[in-house]
Amino acid sequence: MAELDWHAERADLEGMALLDREPTNEDIDMKQVRGYRLNRVRTQMNELGVDALVISDPVNIRYATGARNMQVFSMRNAPARYLLLTQNDSILYEFTGCLHLAKGLETIDEIRPAKTASFVAAGPFIGAMERQWAKDMLHEINKLVGKGATVGLERMNAGAAIELNQNGVRVVDAQYALEMARSVKSAEELKCVNASLRATERGVQALRDAIQPGLSEVELWSVLHQSIIAQDGDYIETRLLNAGERTNPWFQETSENIIGPNELIALDTDVVGCYGYYSDFSRSFHSGPKKPSNEQKTLYRTAREQLKYNTSILRPGMSFRDYAIEAWDIPGKYYENRYYLSAHGCGMTGEYPYLYHTGDFPDAGYDGEIVPGMVICVESYIGLDGGNEGVKLEDQVLITETGVEVLSRFPFEESLLN
Repeated sequence: MAELDWHAERADLEGMALLDREPTNEDIDMKQVRGYRLNRVRTQMNELGVDALVISDPVNIRYATGARNMQVFSMRNAPARYLLLTQNDSILYEFTGCLHLAKGLETIDEIRPAKTASFVAAGPFIGAMERQWAKDMLHEINKLVGKGATVGLERMNAGAAIELNQNGVRVVDAQYALEMARSVKSAEELKCVNASLRATERGVQALRDAIQPGLSEVELWSVLHQSIIAQDGDYIETRLLNAGERTNPWFQETSENIIGPNELIALDTDVVGCYGYYSDFSRSFHSGPKKPSNEQKTLYRTAREQLKYNTSILRPGMSFRDYAIEAWDIPGKYYENRYYLSAHGCGMTGEYPYLYHTGDFPDAGYDGEIVPGMVICVESYIGLDGGNEGVKLEDQVLITETGVEVLSRFPFEESLLN
């Protein structure tokens, strides 16, 4: 039990549960949130010359309408439920037996049963199912917007897309309109973002308090899951909690590895939390009972320096290219193991834009503008190539009219900084 005691007395965590009472349904005007999001999508459709969208990604269906149902299931069974959206009509094709779930949403004009055009649903008749799906959808699109429409599709069977394209529809990628729409948040949306962050921070506090040598990574990680679900969060997208040598390199999935004494523990939350909004920050801890080593402190301080610097240079009107040029110069000995991004957009999941390191910009980067209302996650991973351990840190920030506001508030580890 003594090994646990060193975590117990920590003044900067005592008030975590009291940080900014999370909004309740009465505090957030969800009708305003839904209306803003739907209008954002339709505005992008208009600017891009897209007459209709067929949306099958459950996160985007939720963004455009507020309708949530079996998100993870729907991601791997598209099209199990989908939304046909035009400038004047919103028709949700819902999964069998679930039509009642979205009733009352002002963002949806009609709810119909979906035709699941997937192999598991149709078996060897998948080709015929896709042709029928496309025929029915083509009939509805022609009725709503006329023949020869430009239609945005996403995560759809190739056969269905080919059928539409061969029957007078100009098929384009729906992601452009949807990602651009999602990239700028309203004031009411930000209440949802902050509610999700506060709930996740309480979960991370519980996880941190539970750290002790002898636990497995999955046992420790489950503490966060329990807290998130208990607070009406949805799920965690990735498996990113590692200890000791499994913190280097990054992106090793959480396992049954036993946490040893005096090891670093690195966590990336990746939580789809309250109201469906993404809570994405990273922290690294020390398992105790002894004090962190000088090497562990050096890794942590270096990661913290990168995080602070790159947060400080973000500003409205900045181009993605200029951010890459101005960003913190990663020391050579850590460059090989750098995180694949410098920063990225955040909303209901990780989203547009991706901000790349200057060395990666020529091959992977693209230009654009950082604008007020964007929520950006600033990333840092510091670990030697072939080193024993690494540190993962990340903060979620809002781009304001004058600079940035750090939204994630979970404290950093004084024992690793001092």
